[in-house]
Amino acid sequence: MVTSQRKHRSFTIVARPNRSASWRVNKLVLLALSVPSLGIAAGFALIGAWPILPLAGLELAALGSALYLVNWKLEYRHVITISEREVRIDKGYYLPRQSWLFKRQTTNIGVLRESHPSEGPGICLQNRGEAVCVGDFLNREDCLTLLQLLRQELRVKGDSKEMVVCY
Repeated sequence: MVTSQRKHRSFTIVARPNRSASWRVNKLVLLALSVPSLGIAAGFALIGAWPILPLAGLELAALGSALYLVNWKLEYRHVITISEREVRIDKGYYLPRQSWLFKRQTTNIGVLRESHPSEGPGICLQNRGEAVCVGDFLNREDCLTLLQLLRQELRVKGDSKEMVVCY
């Protein structure tokens, strides 16, 4: 998912993976699955099959952990802020873990051709020998939207074969 916002003299683009459900919905799904599971386990425990209770608890704990891990991974985002003089790229979960700051005059967009028609093109912001790939987790439509938004603000270098290591 790609969103953009223009404030005063800066333009911010936020790219994040598509999410089918929020953490709140995931918790409701876990609750909906745990009520019958624990009810059945309690019934078996009453007739003497008590070892089923810890196994049902472990199963629900594993499912809850998996839902949490997937939700956490889907909080990853790339935030590109373009101001009059600089381009800032932040990558991370919730807070920026990595940041790059480029001068706007010397920053351009490197576009890598897609290897398959269902994939989007690779997009890198380049500045004096350094390249930062953005939106590599996006689907084709979102990748093209990101490229269009960046093209409105920055120069396009074109097909980048001489690209330096992307971060």
